[in-house]
Amino acid sequence: MAASCTAAGLATRLLGVLCLHTAEAFSLGLGSWSGLGLGGLEFSVPSGSSLRLPGLRMFEQAPNVVPRVIQGGMGARISSWRLAREVSKKDELGVTSGVAMDVILVRALQNGDPDGVIRRALAAFPDQDMAQRTLDKYYIEGGKPADKPYKSIPMWQIDPSDHVVELTILANFCEVWAAKHEDDSTLIDGIVGINLLTKIQMPNIATLYGAMLADVDYVLMGAGIPMEIPGILDDLAEGRDAELAIDVEKLDDDDPIPMLKFSPREFWEKAGKPELAERPLQRPNFVPIVSSVLLAQAMLKRARGAGPTRGIQGFIVELPTAGGHNAPPRGFRYDAVAKSHSLSLNERGEPVYGVKDEVDLVKFGKAIKGLPFWLAGSYARPDKYESVLAVGGVGVQVGSLFALCEESGFATDVRQHVLSSIAEEERPVFTDPVASPTGFPFKVVEVPNTLSESDLYDSRPRVCNLGYLRTAYKRPDGRIGYRCASEPVNDWIKKGGDVQATQGRKCLCNALMANAGYPQISPFKKDNERYVEETLVTAGDGVNECRKFMRQDANGYWSYSARDVIDYILGRFENINEDFVDGKRQILQALAEQEGEEVTVQASA
Repeated sequence: MAASCTAAGLATRLLGVLCLHTAEAFSLGLGSWSGLGLGGLEFSVPSGSSLRLPGLRMFEQAPNVVPRVIQGGMGARISSWRLAREVSKKDELGVTSGVAMDVILVRALQNGDPDGVIRRALAAFPDQDMAQRTLDKYYIEGGKPADKPYKSIPMWQIDPSDHVVELTILANFCEVWAAKHEDDSTLIDGIVGINLLTKIQMPNIATLYGAMLADVDYVLMGAGIPMEIPGILDDLAEGRDAELAIDVEKLDDDDPIPMLKFSPREFWEKAGKPELAERPLQRPNFVPIVSSVLLAQAMLKRARGAGPTRGIQGFIVELPTAGGHNAPPRGFRYDAVAKSHSLSLNERGEPVYGVKDEVDLVKFGKAIKGLPFWLAGSYARPDKYESVLAVGGVGVQVGSLFALCEESGFATDVRQHVLSSIAEEERPVFTDPVASPTGFPFKVVEVPNTLSESDLYDSRPRVCNLGYLRTAYKRPDGRIGYRCASEPVNDWIKKGGDVQATQGRKCLCNALMANAGYPQISPFKKDNERYVEETLVTAGDGVNECRKFMRQDANGYWSYSARDVIDYILGRFENINEDFVDGKRQILQALAEQEGEEVTVQASA
């Protein structure tokens, strides 16, 4: 008797991306793959067999459902709980943003939490005293006056305040919990992930812990090399203390590397709930975002995680046309003083990517020990999706098209402004080599009346009051300080920075908050009025693809849904043709003969 399931990412099975009977692998029941087939194509394997993903430990592991479409993580809160939930309910991977969620939480509460989702999520948090303290401090019935600034919270540092740790854990619990539940608080049938930036180091352990308290299924991380994260996930799942080495500039060779430490036991003891430290947590699947074969190989060799694949359950290969932060071209290094990087810029002033930056996907598939992989960066098209399957990938990660859909976290007026601009004409996307204080190239959509216009940005009063992109550095007195090239120029110079490093830098923290509808009212004035932070839109080169399915109603309102995006990407596979079925049947049969297994293929009616 055979057990059947739909073929989740069929090319995965065809080209050996899934490992069968791998030592130390986690056994995955076939039922977990239900509903993820391509066009109704099914296969059968002998009863008692199992599909296995390598690199999984035998503690409580998140379900290893392998999606065809990963909705990319976009901060701040553009990848909102509502968007992640909608994608998850379509049997794909919905992803929340883990960036700056502590600020999002307190600002949403100060806005009166109009949809009630924060309060519903807080009601499910295991420590109700902590949840109530947060409500008492920040919740404003009916919302704050529009002309009043938001209350601020402490900035993150290597030795963070207990309050900011609490807020970060609460915020990410709430966002993931909301993504995994219906409005009536019943659990949805789907998987949810969270996306973090490796470069924003200090909040990351608390962010992960909060998400894990809400049973997050996947963790995605790019913008750096997250070598330590698989081990941190192992530690948190088993209730152990976790630590992360923090990058600090100007350290001497004999200086110890500063470590940011988090202890679940100490956290709950301080809260007066030590028993909560014993709560079992599922260990989410970890999928790093990489841009080369070498980087994937390095992670599989040196990442601090358990098992044959070092605690890694897959890879996303992100190409330089993706939105947000990009990996720089091979050998490219921004030099504010010598300006040597200018030799590697095109006529628009963008970094030039060449042959060395291309990824050999066949070689990549062979190098990653049978793990699944997805492609990102202008792959949100049905032909691109098909091309990924052809080289052994399982699907695509899509950000830009989801960013502007109805369920995303963009403020309604901001979304309408961007869609209206795109409707008029395709908007250019500029890969800015200096905008981000991180040093990574950053994609900016050139939209009128946003901070993509240099004159508009230059008139903004410089202020650093969120601090997520600050860099730690060793001060002359030996203590650790924090600085950001987008902060007021005099402050930067006082901290030993070169004035030229401030040129062209943009305050992404405040601009991205404005995108999500939480603009801070600056302490400074512009034209004799308190300055309200303005927007800066980031998206990939494929953002104009939404012109194919965006609609305008009788009132002039432009919109499309997350469902539209998924259906567009997967559309050509909805009515699968007989040639496709016959081809897959032949390949599966050949594989079966090699492995000595009975495999049958059928096309569902």
